[in-house]
Amino acid sequence: MPSIQLNVQAEVIDITTDTPQPNESFLVDTNVWLWQTYSRFSVPHLARSDFARFSDPSPQRARNEAEKVQIKIGKYIPYIKKARIAGAKIFYSGLILAELAHLIEKTEYEIYKNKNRQPSLTLKQYRHTLPSERANVIAEVQSVWSQVEGLGISADFTINSEATQAFLARFQTQALDGYDPFLLEAIKYSVSGQIQVITHDMDYVTADNILVFTANGESLSEAQRLGKLLVR
Repeated sequence: MPSIQLNVQAEVIDITTDTPQPNESFLVDTNVWLWQTYSRFSVPHLARSDFARFSDPSPQRARNEAEKVQIKIGKYIPYIKKARIAGAKIFYSGLILAELAHLIEKTEYEIYKNKNRQPSLTLKQYRHTLPSERANVIAEVQSVWSQVEGLGISADFTINSEATQAFLARFQTQALDGYDPFLLEAIKYSVSGQIQVITHDMDYVTADNILVFTANGESLSEAQRLGKLLVR
């Protein structure tokens, strides 16, 4: 697989060495909210949890993924806690609810399928034929969203013609996925001044005129190489 050459346009800050300031506003990306709120990632010993045993058909890959998540949790969650203690504003967008629901359902599906040794079970079958599992997924999504709403401020945003044109403009020039341009538009309308995003997603560093707060090694390395890494 070829190495990824990131076209870093954002300015990038390493959250493992940065101290958040009280007058700042941050948009928190989907995966960071997931690590903060999802019960599968809240267990004391993630490496010995069902996620670490059954989130992948390969036990080794499942363990490796759990270890990676544990490391990320250890970097992002303390930074958000420090930001909130400092008095910084933490924002979320309602647009991430769809992403969170998808990620939670997929994770619960993989754990159920692998734990019960049903490799041929499809996601559609899981969704429509296992009511207790469906109820569990719904409860998880509701719990996660309740926590997100309790911890953050909603970046209210209307998707209209102006927003879709802004989406297309970003999508043409910045290597973002189908959700990210709308999230950036949402925070742009909610705060004055510099757009600041807490994320592990390397795609965000390709967006111009924003500050990316991250612990992603590839993002930090490329930002440093290109003179885009800031130290405050």
